[in-house]
Amino acid sequence: MMMWWWILIPVVLVLVILLYNGRNRQNTAKKENPMDILDNRFAKGEISKEEYEEQKRTLNTKN
Repeated sequence: MMMWWWILIPVVLVLVILLYNGRNRQNTAKKENPMDILDNRFAKGEISKEEYEEQKRTLNTKN
């Protein structure tokens, strides 16, 4: 019976680590840079061409 604990504990630890890493990767994959967000908003029609160009100039001058 004692031997099962030596097998069960490492298996549980490995599963916890794998689940934590999987969630962590999902969060990092969602990060977009400001230019990507601006491009997406323009593509969706949320902002006009003039607003897009003005905000693009603003982003480019900050870099």
